[in-house]
Amino acid sequence: MSTQAGGYYLPEPSKWPLIGSIGLFLTLFGFATALPGKSEGTVGNLYIMYAGLIVLAYMLFGWFGQVIGESESGKYNDQVDVSFRMGMLWFIFSEVMFFAAFFGALFYVRQLSVPWLSGEGNNGMTNELLWKGYENVWPTNGPGAVGGKYESMPAAGIPLYNTIILLTSGVTVTLAHWALKKENRSQLILWLFATVALGGLFVALQAYEYSHAYSAMNLKLSTGIYGSTFYMLTGFHGLHVTIGAIMLTVMLLRSIKGHFTPKHHFAFEAAAWYWHFVDVVWLGLFIFVYWL
Repeated sequence: MSTQAGGYYLPEPSKWPLIGSIGLFLTLFGFATALPGKSEGTVGNLYIMYAGLIVLAYMLFGWFGQVIGESESGKYNDQVDVSFRMGMLWFIFSEVMFFAAFFGALFYVRQLSVPWLSGEGNNGMTNELLWKGYENVWPTNGPGAVGGKYESMPAAGIPLYNTIILLTSGVTVTLAHWALKKENRSQLILWLFATVALGGLFVALQAYEYSHAYSAMNLKLSTGIYGSTFYMLTGFHGLHVTIGAIMLTVMLLRSIKGHFTPKHHFAFEAAAWYWHFVDVVWLGLFIFVYWL
C-alpha cells in the first residue's frame, strides 16, 4: 500500500478482483446451463455452479480479511474513509433502485394490468372479447387461474411478527452503535448479538412461512401473478436480510476481538446502514404485499 504526495491513498495491485470474476463466471455459467430444458449435463453444470460459489466465498473471506487487516493496522486515511462511505451510499442507492423496480412491477399489475383485463378504461372490450366475466380483484392468479386454487397470505401471524422483529432489530443495532460511541464494549456486544439473533429469527420464520404456503395454501411461485410477485419481493428481501445478518455477525466477531473505536468504526456503520435499509423495505412489503 502506498500514499502519494498530497495524501491520496493508492492500493497495490490485487488478485481478488480476478478471483471474484472467475467465481462469478463459473456460478452464472453453471446456473444458466443447468436450467430446465437441458437434457444432458445438468448435474455436472450444477457442480460448476457450486465450484463458482466456493471461489466466491474464498474471494470474500480473503478480500474482506485483507481490508480488515489494513484498517486495523492504520493504513487508511481520511480520504479512504470518505471513499468507503460514498461507495456504501451508492451501493444502497442501487439496492433502492433494485426494489423500486419490483415494487413498480407490483404497482403496474395491480393498478393497470388487472383492471385492464377486467374491462376498465376500454369500454369493456377486453373483458368481453378476451376474459369474459373476469373481475378486478387482488390478490389474483389471473383470468386463466394459473396454478389453480390457492390461499393468499394474510398480514396477521408470521408477517406481523416479522415486522415487529425487524423493527426491534433496528432499535437494538442503534443501541449497539450508541454503546460503541460510549466505549461500552459489553453493551456493544450484547446489542449486536441481539440484532443478529433477531435477524436469524426473521429468516427462520420466513422459511416456515414459505413451507406452509407451499404445502397447505398452494401458494407457489407458479401461482399466477400473485405468487410470482409475492415470492419475488419477499424472497429477495429475505436474501438481503440474510446478507445483512452475515454482515452484522462479522461486526459482532470483530467487536469481540476488540476492533472499532468511537472515531474509527465505519465498517460497523456500513452494516448498520444496510440493516436500516432492510427494515424500511420490509415496511413497504408488509403494507403493499401483505396488508393492502
